[in-house]
Amino acid sequence: MKRDGILNEHINSAISRLGHTDLLAISDCGLPIPEGVLRIDISLIKGIPSFKDVVRAVADELVVERLFIAREMRQRNPICYNFLSERFSGIEIVELPHEELKKMLPQVKAVIRTGEAAPYANVILESGVNF
Repeated sequence: MKRDGILNEHINSAISRLGHTDLLAISDCGLPIPEGVLRIDISLIKGIPSFKDVVRAVADELVVERLFIAREMRQRNPICYNFLSERFSGIEIVELPHEELKKMLPQVKAVIRTGEAAPYANVILESGVNF
């Protein structure tokens, strides 16, 4: 058994398969996930697990080089925006229109769907390297 960290086998597998510049998304419960993209649905009920909890857990396991968020998040969901800005301080955050963020989804290796029910609580993480 793993000593600590993420226990979910599907999330562990997705993270371990990422290479430099590969993309992994963490989404709220409403984001449309394209056919053919690996969906790791860990939503239980509205709000559980939260976007923040999942981002924290994944960020502890993954080297993040850059992240992509919807520009609308800054105004419509300042709590998540501030959380990401603080958690990824010093890492490039690319803000683009929500529709453009959704157009990136076919290129992600997986989407982790949370129970989050707040607007624009979605992020695409770009994998970095640890050397």
